[in-house]
Amino acid sequence: MKAAHKSPNVSTDESLKLDNQLCFALYSASLSMGKVYQRLLKPLGLTYPQYLALLVLWEHGDSSVSDLGEKLFLDSGTLTPLLKRMEQAGLLSRNRDPEDERRVVVSLTAEGKNLKKRAAKIPPQIFQAMSCSIPEAKAILKELKGLQRVLAQHHGIQ
Repeated sequence: MKAAHKSPNVSTDESLKLDNQLCFALYSASLSMGKVYQRLLKPLGLTYPQYLALLVLWEHGDSSVSDLGEKLFLDSGTLTPLLKRMEQAGLLSRNRDPEDERRVVVSLTAEGKNLKKRAAKIPPQIFQAMSCSIPEAKAILKELKGLQRVLAQHHGIQ
């Protein structure tokens, strides 16, 4: 992201049009992306948040609930029911850390680990759905991560 700029000289009427709102463009793109993921994840029996949790576990291995929540920007009240459903589906296990009973460690089961092979088909399908190349998708990702970082740093949010 580039350094902060002065607000552009735009009329109030123009600045308040829905089509001129960056937040709405991000929101509607996110909704559309979510619908594409929903269609692709259905054959795997996963929801989008479950897929995100699996991505973290596939990448990092066993993780505490708090670490997972931090990586996914989810609080434990949202994450715990999600993990409980995944445990009931046989994808992971949740166990108290013997060294710290307050800490719950999430681990993939064999079924959760094996699902990774089937999920590997999803990213190429997303690129295809976006009608963009991998370098174009990486450029979009870089911009969005930069935006998130600026908002977090300058406004004290995650």
